Order: sequence, then C-alpha cells, then structure tokens
Amino acid sequence: MSKLNSALLDKAVNDILAYSSGETVTLAGDEKPGKKRNFVETIELQITLKNYDPVRDKRFSGTFKLPSVPRPNLKCCMLGNAAHCEQAARIDVDHMSVEDLKKLNKNKKLVKKLAKRYDFFLASDNMIKQIPRLLGPGLTKAGKFPTLLSSSDDMQEKIDEVKSTIKFQMKKVMCLNVAVGNVSMEKQKIIVNSQLAANFLASLLKKQWQNIGQIYIKSTMGPAIQIFF
Repeated sequence: MSKLNSALLDKAVNDILAYSSGETVTLAGDEKPGKKRNFVETIELQITLKNYDPVRDKRFSGTFKLPSVPRPNLKCCMLGNAAHCEQAARIDVDHMSVEDLKKLNKNKKLVKKLAKRYDFFLASDNMIKQIPRLLGPGLTKAGKFPTLLSSSDDMQEKIDEVKSTIKFQMKKVMCLNVAVGNVSMEKQKIIVNSQLAANFLASLLKKQWQNIGQIYIKSTMGPAIQIFF
C-alpha cells in the first residue's frame, strides 16, 4: 500500500513540468521562475532513510522494472557474437565482437574509457563468460557488468527492459536516488513510476515505510519538492 499522498505527488509533478517548460511556479510561498533547458531533464526521487543503521542492519539490494522507460537516452553497447553484432547494426546499436575486445588488450585505461562511454552493456551468452578474461574486472568495478542476451531474446525489448529497470542498493549512506521519468513524459506515467518505485523500496526495508524519512522529487535542474514527510 502506497503511503505517498497522491494529491501532493500530483501537484509536485505539475510544478516540475511547468518549471521545466519555463513557467513560474510557487513553492512554499516563494515564486520561482522556471527555465527551459536545451536537453531533456531526468526526474528522480531522492529518498532519506531513518531508523536504519547501514553498518549493523542487513544491506539490501533490489531491481524493479518500471512500466514506462524513465531515461530513454541511456547508451547501450552490445558485446556480441556475429549474429548479435549484425542485429545490433540493424537497429543502430553500437556493438563489439570478441576481436574488438581483444584489441583492448586488458588495458585498464581503455576498459575504463569503454565503461565510461556507455550506460550499460548487453552480452551474448557465449561472450559473457569470456568478459573477465578479455577485459579484466573493469566493467564490474564500474557497476556495468553486461546483462545477458540469449539467442531467443529480442534485442530491442531487452534494451527497453534494462532502460526501465531501477536498482536500489544500500551502501554506507542513508540517501538513495532513483530516476523515475523525464520532463517529456506524460504526467500520469511519471506519477505511476514514482509510486511504484517508492512502494518497491519500502518492500525492501525491514520496517517498510517506517524506515523512510523523507522523499523529494526533482528534475535535473529544478528545485526539490518534498512529497513524503
């Protein structure tokens, strides 16, 4: 059951979309003139936990597929066999074969550069086992170890699935950020993504909503608006 106040969330998303399109919005009695940016701003939730000890309490980690893709512009690279590389070329996705990976020669700087260039990687099943041998631990360290693409998977569907999937992972800090949309999306889709993301996080926590202190929602360049107290 979502503890988010739907009227508060609705108003917050309205204000974010208005602000990002250049309109003036009133927040906590202050007028804030909006500004339209020349890129599509991402909308994210910023969550602070409470009554949680990151040292003593069990760390949690979980992934969840949102119904609408929050960040469609994430860049993918296919580390593939011949068939997958051909398929990637057809749908205009960057790709690398075993030979291309061998050329990197396990050079840490080049692997780091590769990890930086893309947001995520897919790999064919016969390639995924070879990645540590070909590239060393670079992609794993960057948190970008490839997602498996089996021969029966549809590549475009898999790419969309990865783009829709959010991850909550407890580290040593009490704050978590997660993308739930962007300013070019329909308002209702942003609201649904936000509710589902917050509910999923609550389900991972020992005391569920009692472990959540505050939740703010904001666009990349916009003000943070509190939607859970």
